[in-house]
Amino acid sequence: MAALTFAHHILFSKPSVFLHSTKNGFNTFFSVSVPAPFLRRHKSTQTISASLLELGGVKISKEDVVKDEPTNNVPDLIFTKLGLQLHRRDNHPLGILKNTIYEYFDTNYNNQFHKFDDLCPIVTTKENFDDVLVPADHVSRSYNDTYYVDSETVLRCHTSAHQADLLRKGYTNFLVTGDVYRRDSIDSTHYPVFHQMEGVRVFSPNDWNDSGMDGTLYAAQDLKTCLEGLTRHLFGAVEMRWVDSYFPFTNPSFELEIYFQEKWLEVLGCGVMEQEILKRGGKTDNVAWAFGLGLERLAMVLFDIPDIRLFWSTDKRFTSQFTKGQLGIKFKPFSKYPPCYKDMSFWINDSFTENNLCEIVRGVAGDLAEEVQLIDNFTNKKGMTSHCYRITYRSMERSLTDEEINELQWNVREQVQSQMNIVLR
Repeated sequence: MAALTFAHHILFSKPSVFLHSTKNGFNTFFSVSVPAPFLRRHKSTQTISASLLELGGVKISKEDVVKDEPTNNVPDLIFTKLGLQLHRRDNHPLGILKNTIYEYFDTNYNNQFHKFDDLCPIVTTKENFDDVLVPADHVSRSYNDTYYVDSETVLRCHTSAHQADLLRKGYTNFLVTGDVYRRDSIDSTHYPVFHQMEGVRVFSPNDWNDSGMDGTLYAAQDLKTCLEGLTRHLFGAVEMRWVDSYFPFTNPSFELEIYFQEKWLEVLGCGVMEQEILKRGGKTDNVAWAFGLGLERLAMVLFDIPDIRLFWSTDKRFTSQFTKGQLGIKFKPFSKYPPCYKDMSFWINDSFTENNLCEIVRGVAGDLAEEVQLIDNFTNKKGMTSHCYRITYRSMERSLTDEEINELQWNVREQVQSQMNIVLR
């Protein structure tokens, strides 16, 4: 349930990618052709940290995940993040936040919730999409936004990918925490790997028969009570509001917002689970609720962390600031190195997407790329459209030299031109 935004669709030698547009409040889906070579992995300047990993009890080699074939779009850089599991580090902001949420559920639900935080992030498309009722033509299945290992296997986009399996195994109260993967833009709040927590609670008719409510209303009320309590546990006495929403896997669906630091902040998404999901899990007479939250999103607010890249830092000036069990220690910036801006203009084609551009920039520059921003665009009389993007390079740990930046930018331009089939200006 945690993945409240998605993206992806299976492609082959000359694939079509489903893109999404919102116009006048309506969702529109359309497809474009993507050159097959772009779906292959991009060479990264990053060093692969391990040749064999053990993920959730499954041994994985780099060759199992990064493949030079049309149906694979996992770059080297993403493989380096597998197995790091920041959420399992007790002295890390994400681990501190996870354990604080565990504390709330253990205390208020008498240790009824089973906890899973080491499930393998490599899942089937059935688990990632079909089992949580994502439509076959949904934008979330597009190669533009999801990392495909092959046509039937992905790096999970959300912890909801484990929901159906755990229900089938008989679990009725559980929390799933893990690293999730999505191709995305480059800025201070987006990163292709982040961490989510999923919560599920299943009710039987005996739970609601004497309440005077039907199962759906009973579950929705219990859900809101639970999450309002969790929010107070994390943020203290804050003003809250519920907003009706839509997710494919819940009905009704809600978002919880809090008034924090003089603005409304979305905390999580949730709802009453669709009956079809429960039926597939062998629970025909039950009702359940589910919620999902992004750990980075909340940790950035609670710890005053200004850039999502910092969560991956091994610099002691960052890691030494946090202590097990201490939620909300305010991060103290240890330095502010100057940014370097490089602009790049080109004529786009029908297959151009910004996510593809960002994948190339990340593959070349890694975490030295702070932001990729469209700063200008126009269409000439011949109908050709030009985009100008500004790439911001900045290290969080040292000053970058002109030579370094120029080499990065040259490599980005070369790969953008060769892999995206566009004409530089």
